[in-house]
Amino acid sequence: MVFKMLDGNEAAVEAMKLARVQVISAYPITPQSSISEKLSDLVAEGELKAEYVRVESEHTALSVATTAGLTGVRAATATASNGLALMHEILSMTSGNRVPIVMPVVNRGVAAPWTLWCEHGDAMAQRDMGWLQFYCQNVQEVLDITLLAYRVAEDERVLTPAMVCLDGFFLSHSMQKTQVPEQRLVDDFIGPYIRKNTYIDPDDPMFCCDLTGSDEFTEMRYQQKYAMDNSIDVIEEIEKEFEEKFGRKLHIVEGYKTEDADVVLVALGSMCGTAKYVVDKMRQEGKKVGLAKVTVFRPFPIKQLKEVLKGKKVIGVFDRSAGLGGQGGPVWSETSALMMNENCDIRHYVGGLGGRDVTIDNIEKIYNELLEIKEGKRAVHTEWIDLKENPMELRQVTKNV
Repeated sequence: MVFKMLDGNEAAVEAMKLARVQVISAYPITPQSSISEKLSDLVAEGELKAEYVRVESEHTALSVATTAGLTGVRAATATASNGLALMHEILSMTSGNRVPIVMPVVNRGVAAPWTLWCEHGDAMAQRDMGWLQFYCQNVQEVLDITLLAYRVAEDERVLTPAMVCLDGFFLSHSMQKTQVPEQRLVDDFIGPYIRKNTYIDPDDPMFCCDLTGSDEFTEMRYQQKYAMDNSIDVIEEIEKEFEEKFGRKLHIVEGYKTEDADVVLVALGSMCGTAKYVVDKMRQEGKKVGLAKVTVFRPFPIKQLKEVLKGKKVIGVFDRSAGLGGQGGPVWSETSALMMNENCDIRHYVGGLGGRDVTIDNIEKIYNELLEIKEGKRAVHTEWIDLKENPMELRQVTKNV
């Protein structure tokens, strides 16, 4: 293995190169654009033997990758934000046809208001479309989880596409020291692409995604659910193999100093690195706080997260998406459903939207609020943790609300 200085987008490209993708259909969108550009360079320079297809939109990018997968080659694409929204129609085509595409999603808020910056609402809006969803804390995880995702998605017990989500700019453009495995080890770990289930072959024609009546549709959806449920055990199994081969441990859910914690915060993405720092800092002050870092959000890790949160009476959940119209954000909703019979108080926090930094002070404020709730000193909490004072005075909402 060698070490390289890579940003998150470069790590995703490195993983796709190591996986020996054979067809690339790409359309640039900030902050994903450099993934498309670097893959193009690799193909042009002969470092990656693949067909590079320039398309006119993200809708076509995923269409090309999906149909390429049906012909029997490992295909690749990537996107972000409004690009992922434009793929919406094809996301279910990919998952419903059981094509195991692995797609980096560089998380960015969806317009409007227009933003180039990070939040998780783009991927969360697609959370029920039949794709696995992994969230990365750092650049090393971008590379490692992408390699893991190929093995999991292509496993015949799963055959489900996967999004590998990395925070826009906080990871996509953050340069970090990254351990890159040898090609021979990755070849042995992932292996060649073998098409399964439906396929496109002129010598052996079949219908793919033909009109399905109500007498079969429910059962086909259930097959997807069954595969999604299976994937948790497959992920655990392949994580162990990954550690044996590459020496790095991956977690579906990581409990960081949670065993004796008085309160625990549930979070995902790059802010988990900051949260771990805050946990260490507050522990030195004698405050028993912990972090439940969720890496796999789809399928939601029921067993693993429940084990980490077992016995905790006060839990906070930090969403980097607004969850508009709900009682809380998507991660909070799932966690609340998970713990509904556990006699605990679960508080939701929203922050880091539109690229706003998730600061040490804000996470420390969350932990202190949770501790006060546990001690009976506080009843309410600060739901939008980093909201500016007098938010309704901003721009267009001054007179008509």
